[in-house]
Amino acid sequence: MYHITVALLAQSLGSSISLPLEMLNAANELARSKNRKLRPLHIEMAAAEAGPVTTAAGLSINSTTRLQAIEHTDLVIIPALWRNPVRVLQSNRELLPWLKARAAQSTLICAVGTSSAFLAEAGLLDDKPATTHWHFCDNFARRYPKVKLKRDYLLTQADNLYCAGSVNSVADLTVHLVEKLYGQSIARAVEGQFSPEIRRPFESHAYTQHDSTLHRDETIIDAQEWLRAHFAETIVLSQLATTLGLSERTFSRRFKHAAGLSPTAYLQNLRLNTAKELLRTSNLSVADVAASCGYQDNSYFCLRFKQIMGQTPLAYRKSVRGKLFKLL
Repeated sequence: MYHITVALLAQSLGSSISLPLEMLNAANELARSKNRKLRPLHIEMAAAEAGPVTTAAGLSINSTTRLQAIEHTDLVIIPALWRNPVRVLQSNRELLPWLKARAAQSTLICAVGTSSAFLAEAGLLDDKPATTHWHFCDNFARRYPKVKLKRDYLLTQADNLYCAGSVNSVADLTVHLVEKLYGQSIARAVEGQFSPEIRRPFESHAYTQHDSTLHRDETIIDAQEWLRAHFAETIVLSQLATTLGLSERTFSRRFKHAAGLSPTAYLQNLRLNTAKELLRTSNLSVADVAASCGYQDNSYFCLRFKQIMGQTPLAYRKSVRGKLFKLL
């Protein structure tokens, strides 16, 4: 059972609370359908004091516990705040030491929109990448010069600290968190249930402190660049290792250490992400999509796609196009 804590704040956006919780709950229910021993999520609505907290839209959410009473949790969600967050920040400074303590425990912490100011104010983002709502970027940069603000990214990751620049982008982040907590198959199922037509893989548009292209192993960087350029071709990884002057075993070990994935998994992700984009945006047949992504065997492509995405390529295409329309 996972313990989720929402740090309730006045003037927050309720959608930045309800959307990730609904997605996480769906993931947990899917996992429980496969393992009945799993228990429901334990969700705590926490504030400085127990009682109702009013959102920016005037909705009242009841705080079930005091923030200081929670000493251990798996995930903290700091909801997005309406407009400039400084006033809310000044009236909720007791949240800062609590966040520091949770970060020290390697708790996953997700700040949505301008609530990234809480992580910055606590000093947790010093010399680390972060993002915030576009309207607050200039103020954020002036107020927190030690933070490596990534204006062009809606998602950032610095170890266990995540920032989502908007309420919409928190859905992409939640899919990523579901994969970390429940695994890839559950994440793909949740992705399919929650507007797959607008979802993009976290890795494709997030800035991460340990992004696979930010490590210092130049040999593996060369390998990644080569794979990105040639993923649609027939690739023998042992030959790539030899070209780089490494044994296959050493290549695999160094690649996984640097990129966080094995060479095979990295290549598979490149191919499947491209296949998803082609299924979404092109009229190519499934066989042509498979061939365009480096799969010579269409049946194998369909099998692998269903294993990862939880549905066939044709079913995926239908689901992601379900809400699209065209002008006549």
